[in-house]
Amino acid sequence: MIGEIIAIGDELTSGRILNTTSGYAARKLFEAGHTIHAMNTIGDAPAQIGEALQQAITRVDFIIVTGGLGSTDDDLTNEAVSRALNRPTMPNLDILAQIRTHLHRRSAAPDDPLEKLAWLPSGAEAFDPSASIAGYQLVHNDTPIFFLPGVPEEMIDLLNRIVLPKLAAWQAESGLRTCQRIYKVFGIGESEVNRRINTLSLPPSIRIGYYPVFPDVHLSVLIRASEQDASRPLFETACRQVEATLGSAVYGRDNDELEGVVGALLKASGRWLATAESCSGGLLAHRITRVPGSSSYFVGGAVTYANRLKADLLDIDPKLIERCSAVSSEVAAAMAVGIRERCRTDIGIGITGIAGPDGGSDAKPVGTVFIGVADGSDCRVTDHHFSGDRHRIQTLAAHTGLNLLRLLLRREAHRETGPAADHP
Repeated sequence: MIGEIIAIGDELTSGRILNTTSGYAARKLFEAGHTIHAMNTIGDAPAQIGEALQQAITRVDFIIVTGGLGSTDDDLTNEAVSRALNRPTMPNLDILAQIRTHLHRRSAAPDDPLEKLAWLPSGAEAFDPSASIAGYQLVHNDTPIFFLPGVPEEMIDLLNRIVLPKLAAWQAESGLRTCQRIYKVFGIGESEVNRRINTLSLPPSIRIGYYPVFPDVHLSVLIRASEQDASRPLFETACRQVEATLGSAVYGRDNDELEGVVGALLKASGRWLATAESCSGGLLAHRITRVPGSSSYFVGGAVTYANRLKADLLDIDPKLIERCSAVSSEVAAAMAVGIRERCRTDIGIGITGIAGPDGGSDAKPVGTVFIGVADGSDCRVTDHHFSGDRHRIQTLAAHTGLNLLRLLLRREAHRETGPAADHP
């Protein structure tokens, strides 16, 4: 089925609040096999709301409306629907009884603004009159229209629990079956990803999408067909081709996060990690400890921003810092080795660089970052030249550090178990 999403609220059109509900609804509807024709964001203006609703009814099979269902003066969705569709508002007696019982318990006035929630356009069917969450369905000219609250948590609950099942039953045979996988890629740019994919002989029914999501590139592999069983083998074959051509640049799929992938590899290998950071300011340690259970492989880290702390906490010779400078491959290696030895871990990582906006030079401009990874048998240092503002450079430094850990652990797993471990 083809649908349209209309989000209502001055807070959205002014940019004061980000419209996350439309994006979530579009994604869930797409996954359920529906196609979204358009997404509109409209302020609290009854005439504009009514106009958008009337236009949508003429061109789509269903409509999702979010926002404007509350009890305050600027909640005007019901009023706009009533005028646009010529459906006078009427009290829903079940909702009204619930509200009055609530008002009686708190000794509120009988004409409390909350009673506004009970007045719905004629023909409206409340989702759950006994619940405190507003929401209803209206069928107009054979087009189902679903009215959901603008509060994200409430909208998500009603969409998943009520709207999606109702749409599935509305026209059971019309929905397309969707097979989709998102590959998360880091280390190669979008154009290179595109070039590699273009070397593949994928069937026309396989749709590829590229989405830069800093600092990654997300690659979507999608097939939509009326029979999922027929499309699944084709989909899996295409995915294997994509994985083979992108190789180790793929760090995860769908909801994977890089820190979670690294954590799983550390846990599976039984290795312990410690970190030493300068220009990234503890961001790497923060990313690692975002993962529940990270205490089973991460002992901690040190933010050795000043040279004195590099010497005192990591036992780095001050003469080395003076000779090579704090931002150097030698100091990055010493940081990785030093934190590993001080914390008695299997792996240590050190990050040092210039995040800017000041501190750069012709020889080492802002964005110069050295990352060392020590695992006992060796210490590898890579140098990087990131661009952007301070936040961007710090993010890239931490993300690259995580990716270097992933590649190290992946190589070790490959050596231990053979080629089967080399899949992303």
